[in-house]
Amino acid sequence: MMDYNFDELVERRGTSCVKHDMLKEVFGTQDVLPMWVADMDFKTPDFVVKAIKERCDHEVFGYTFAPPSYVCAVVNWFQSHYGIEAKWSKMHFIPGVVQGIAFVLQAFTQPGDHVLVTTPVYPPFLNVPHRSGRRFVSSSLKTVNGRFEIDYEDLEEKAKECKVMILANPHNPGGTVWTPEELRRVAEICYRRKVLVIADEIHADLTLPGHKHTSFTTVSEEAFHNSITFFAPSKTFNMAGLGSSVCYVPDPDIRRQFFNFLDANELSLGHLFAYVGAEAAFRYGEEWRLQLLQYLQGNVDFAIDYLKQHAPKVVAMRPEASFLLWLDFRAYGLPHEELVRIMIEEAKVGLNSGTDYGADGEGFMRLNIGCPRATLEEGLSRICQALQSR
Repeated sequence: MMDYNFDELVERRGTSCVKHDMLKEVFGTQDVLPMWVADMDFKTPDFVVKAIKERCDHEVFGYTFAPPSYVCAVVNWFQSHYGIEAKWSKMHFIPGVVQGIAFVLQAFTQPGDHVLVTTPVYPPFLNVPHRSGRRFVSSSLKTVNGRFEIDYEDLEEKAKECKVMILANPHNPGGTVWTPEELRRVAEICYRRKVLVIADEIHADLTLPGHKHTSFTTVSEEAFHNSITFFAPSKTFNMAGLGSSVCYVPDPDIRRQFFNFLDANELSLGHLFAYVGAEAAFRYGEEWRLQLLQYLQGNVDFAIDYLKQHAPKVVAMRPEASFLLWLDFRAYGLPHEELVRIMIEEAKVGLNSGTDYGADGEGFMRLNIGCPRATLEEGLSRICQALQSR
């Protein structure tokens, strides 16, 4: 066992890094502290790097396939963490979760079909249906006692016209860990309305201390027979650039249709390092993950306390999972465009605009706290100073 240093500052500029090297394209200036796109500023774990370096020493990178050791690591992780009957025959490699969502829409819907989402929500849930010629239908979440809750009456009504629902479990951007009962109600509505559920569980391994993730497929027979679930090590182990994800489809009819689509479009295999990196993460990553969660919990507590002390009008939703804070600036009464301008030009901090998450995000911003504490404190200080005169 070793102690991992999450306080280390890592220079990421100049590495074709979206978070640090695309600031001009996204914010119109390089002069912002990047606290936006959901990857962390911590080093990818040493055991993942070591596995890739050792494979590089072979010096031949030919055609490859998912080795048994990779399959074993994946299956063992999901069985031990989520109680999933994770036979590899029910799973499939996917190059990425967002790509997987797009594949489901292509395999199970037609242009013009409606896709149900609960908003505010991760922007690709809105963008992917739109760009593929489908139409997203939004059911607004309610905020109750500082966490998101689903409006089931509205969800029921909206489900009548939809073919697919995309569910963030845990939620992004709010960090809500849905309870088994909440998930069962979603499953019952969607099963009865014949709405296939896509469960994006990419943040599951980042469920914070004191909370427990429940995989959608495990909550009921309706969920088991009417869902496709996506997982990935990318958020947890900061390795999104390796493009390695997995889907789990327990129902045989849905599985046959989806896997036939994937295989017919030559989407069955990953690249060499997608397998090597994921295997190392799932085989050796538990201690690193637990230490990361403790550090992230400390960042959550620090950020919320800092805002209460220096900018009490900003209301932060306390996340139950992940490294993202959903910030409510509405008490300042600012037009959303002005809020965005202040963050970029005065605070000089790059945040995600709340309106990217749907109309319900007006007056909100998303802050990435997956960074060393010193970086987090600097970003919060800039935000609070820019708001002092308001």
